Amino acid sequence: MSDVRDNTDEQRFELVEQGHLAFAEYQIEGEVITFTHTVVPASLQGMGVGSRLIEGALADVRSRGLKVRPQCSFVAAYIARHPEWQDLKG
Repeated sequence: MSDVRDNTDEQRFELVEQGHLAFAEYQIEGEVITFTHTVVPASLQGMGVGSRLIEGALADVRSRGLKVRPQCSFVAAYIARHPEWQDLKG
């Protein structure tokens, strides 16, 4: 997902849609990235923005060889619904 970017200064993945920012905050410790909180503005909810954000974030995480600890309920639910990401759980 080329429009999802990793803002390492803020420790979050970001996606700008219709001028609004959705983001997924994380913390990295060793080889594990813990997603702590996901925010999708009310004006973007129900449009798949959160799913696109997490899909892009997980693709980046996979390319870096990290494991995921989904502390955020949205990320945990996304991984549970999409078996192709199950291997990232660590």
